Amino acid sequence: MTKLSFGAHPYLLGFDQLERLVERTAKTGAEGYPPYNIEQSGQDSFRITLAVAGFSEQDLAITMEDRALVIRGRQADVEEGRVFLHRGIAARAFQRSFVLADGVDVSGAQIENGLLHVDLTRAMPEPVIQTIPIERK
Repeated sequence: MTKLSFGAHPYLLGFDQLERLVERTAKTGAEGYPPYNIEQSGQDSFRITLAVAGFSEQDLAITMEDRALVIRGRQADVEEGRVFLHRGIAARAFQRSFVLADGVDVSGAQIENGLLHVDLTRAMPEPVIQTIPIERK
């Protein structure tokens, strides 16, 4: 059985990048750390909230990489001389990726009470109507 390529359909010219986007999204994995929420905060705005208790601003990095929002966290090494009798607070490094649609941009980020909020906005472009001239040969 051959795989039917989404971008190969005759009515979907130029949508081959959409197929790559779906594959990349599926590969981001179902890792559960850190937990996060995604909420719609307005008609064209969204908020991603990650639970990053124990991480400071210096321990976190937010980047855009090829239409993917990548959030990384790595805590500084624990000071020498600390002896834990029980260690239940996760302090491991993480990386979370969120694939963003064209026109969705990061408008800001803030950390509050152990939660990292990343705000996104979607710019709604004006519809463009273009008339294509027909040439006679």
